[in-house]
Amino acid sequence: MKRLIPILLLLMLVAPLAAGCSEQTANSGDHSYRLAPLRQMTHEVQQAPATVSQAYQFAVYNEDVLAQLPCYCGCGAMGHTSNYSCYVAGKGENGDLLFDNHALGCQICVDITQDAMRMLDEGKSVEEIYEAVDATYSRFGPPTVLQ
Repeated sequence: MKRLIPILLLLMLVAPLAAGCSEQTANSGDHSYRLAPLRQMTHEVQQAPATVSQAYQFAVYNEDVLAQLPCYCGCGAMGHTSNYSCYVAGKGENGDLLFDNHALGCQICVDITQDAMRMLDEGKSVEEIYEAVDATYSRFGPPTVLQ
């Protein structure tokens, strides 16, 4: 019995760490959407505050949502066409995603994405999310031109 207690304590410590390594998918945990594994993100994204890294993780698996939402931080002048392009610049020759570091330092980009994540969890449609984003963020600047 004395040997079993240390083993149980070790398992109690290791189990949450192992769970943190798994991919978060639709309807797992508290979310109705998928998040890409943090290990697939760049070092800068991995070191960013949780809201920022989660926004990047969301962007990877939810292009269909973010590509339909404009950004209002002024990044259209940088060639961005949607909130998605604040996170992903395109694909490399091998097909891997090329990340844009813009959202690492832009609270408006991240706030729009976090709002979208929250509204998806509330069961809102992309159209409803678009309307809410437009109503909330249009005061900050011109929207990106969606393609």
